[in-house]
Amino acid sequence: MHKPPLTVALTPSSICFFDHLLPPFHHFYKGFTFYVYKPRCIINQFTNMKSQVEERFTEFFEKWVCQLEEYLHQLIKVSKETDSNEADQQAVVSKVTTHLKEYYTVKWALAHEDVLVFYCPGWISTLENAYSWLTGWKPSMIFKLVDSMRKAGIPGASLSELSEQQVKKIEELRVKIRFEEEKVERDMERQQVSMADRRMVELSRLASRATNGGDTTVQVDGLVEVALKGLKIGLEKVMKGADCVRLKTLKGVLDILNSKQCVDFLAGTCLLHIRLQLCGKNRDANCALELKTSLGV
Repeated sequence: MHKPPLTVALTPSSICFFDHLLPPFHHFYKGFTFYVYKPRCIINQFTNMKSQVEERFTEFFEKWVCQLEEYLHQLIKVSKETDSNEADQQAVVSKVTTHLKEYYTVKWALAHEDVLVFYCPGWISTLENAYSWLTGWKPSMIFKLVDSMRKAGIPGASLSELSEQQVKKIEELRVKIRFEEEKVERDMERQQVSMADRRMVELSRLASRATNGGDTTVQVDGLVEVALKGLKIGLEKVMKGADCVRLKTLKGVLDILNSKQCVDFLAGTCLLHIRLQLCGKNRDANCALELKTSLGV
């Protein structure tokens, strides 16, 4: 006898008021039908739905990365030229730093419209997202990169020639940046804990008792929107705080290095970013192909 599929509803009661914000994601697999309330980023992966902010930033990001690759070639070229002078080195460093600043200028402008897409970005790979720290790279990573480049001499040998004074200044900067990282992490922790404060719990209770289509539902939806607006403002502040630490780290390291070392340092950071993105994209493409094959699509 044919048995009807088992239906399983997964809706965390502690955040049931989010039911008003996102529709349930329906999935049928091997006799089981799942109705799961998924984060917006997961829904987008299956439906290819993107917000206007995500579409605009994705378009910008793709062009930005292409330009970054061009600048990487220029950095490597200048690094390898034995007759390159300080003016040439400073010129290419200025181009790259301006390009990096442009990324954060556009990011902040669009995040003011919808900050949530930057915490669950659809324009980077799952591998990149796994190593993300508050919508970007972790500042402390830069110091590990400098150490690795010093030992390996890649992409240039100039960083292996750091003076004792430079090494001391970099170590002092490392300690300072770690302190600022911890401050931003505490700010993020406060945002996460605020999800369970009395106001949010009360909203959850009201949402669970609201009647569909009634005045109560409309009222609760309005209260939820106001509460989420406050949370988004807090998340935007945390994101900008993390970005400021990132920019401060880059500037701090560049101020310590000479022009030739700056070229090699930026070449190394750009190379790492591009290689990580390429590796992540290839992995995601292979996973998607395997999934389609297993489902017979």
